[in-house]
Amino acid sequence: MRSSKSIALTALVLAIAAGGWWWKQQQAGGGAKDGTAAPAASAASGAGKGAAPQAVGVVKALRQDVPVTLEASGTVTALSNVDLRAQTTSTVREVLVKDGQTVRKGALLFRFDDRADRANLEKARAQAARSRASMADLERQYQRARELLAQNFVAQNAVDTALANLEGQRAQLQADEAALQSAQVALSYNEVRAPLSGRAGIVSVVAGSLVQASAAAVPLVSIAQINPIGVSFNVPETQLAPLLAATRQGKGETAALEAQVLMPGAARSGAPEAKVLGRVSFVDNLVDASTGTIKVRADFENAGETLWPGQYVRIRMTLRSIKDAVVIPQAAIILRGNERSVYVVDADKTAQLKPVQLRYPFGELAVVEGIDAGATVVLDGKQNLRPGTPVKEQAAAVNPAAPAKKASDAASGAKA
Repeated sequence: MRSSKSIALTALVLAIAAGGWWWKQQQAGGGAKDGTAAPAASAASGAGKGAAPQAVGVVKALRQDVPVTLEASGTVTALSNVDLRAQTTSTVREVLVKDGQTVRKGALLFRFDDRADRANLEKARAQAARSRASMADLERQYQRARELLAQNFVAQNAVDTALANLEGQRAQLQADEAALQSAQVALSYNEVRAPLSGRAGIVSVVAGSLVQASAAAVPLVSIAQINPIGVSFNVPETQLAPLLAATRQGKGETAALEAQVLMPGAARSGAPEAKVLGRVSFVDNLVDASTGTIKVRADFENAGETLWPGQYVRIRMTLRSIKDAVVIPQAAIILRGNERSVYVVDADKTAQLKPVQLRYPFGELAVVEGIDAGATVVLDGKQNLRPGTPVKEQAAAVNPAAPAKKASDAASGAKA
């Protein structure tokens, strides 16, 4: 019995000792936790209030006139292109044109063997002369018959016979004169002249070649009109209304819309992009339903032969101009769903999110509404900002608006 009480007392003492040890451990852990968490929270709070400003690259919103342009890819086409073929069967006697030669309208290019046609012409002339002589004799006979009829020396039928012979000869003379003209035309076919001014292609015959009057025959040479010259291109039907509005700005039927051809290769060579100026001359009367485009052509002076038929070029037209537009880089615009906004630095050097409306993008820039010209817009580092974040301004690493500003200043200086 005494042994059982001793065991129970010993177990109670051990339990009390274990509970005391556990309580001390909890007190020590809680003190350490409280002693570190409070300073950490205090430090975090201090960092939020005194955080260093966020470095951002900024640009100034510019105010300038912005042309609204339409660009398309097109092909240079000759306004006139003709294939010359022989209109008679003969032998080439002379070739007076060379491959690639520039020719003027009316210039003699080929001469064929015309001996047979010249002989036919002389024969036709002789026949016509004979008919004239016969008609003159019959006219005299008719007049004489009329005089004799007046004196009752001949009957009326004699006069009628003389008149019939005269009219028959008059018709024969007309036929002979027509044959003479036909012989002259046949003779003229032995000379091939340029129907227009332009540049000749490859000459397909040489002296001594046999040529035939056939539409299926190989052309002697082709001539393309080089100056003026056209550029054909397609415009989306969505741009048809502003295009037509721009062409109707002038008075009368003349199209007022100017066009520029941007010559290829300038960017690769490092030279300034060459521009050739012209005017829109033709807008087709039908939209192609399969492509949703309409054919347009612009004509250009090409005295220097800058443009060449078949050449691939880009063409630009200025449809209108947006006056006093606010321009910023497109890279500064933040797109969230259908909403667009930019970060603007206020006077207190904090970033504020401003909603904007995109009115017209062009190149790396855009015309926007919602901010004023001269506003400081964040271009670099905007991904690290929140509304109200303090910022440290510095010039953006790349400012797409700078060339536009210089170009605008240069244009203003040129106008002045």
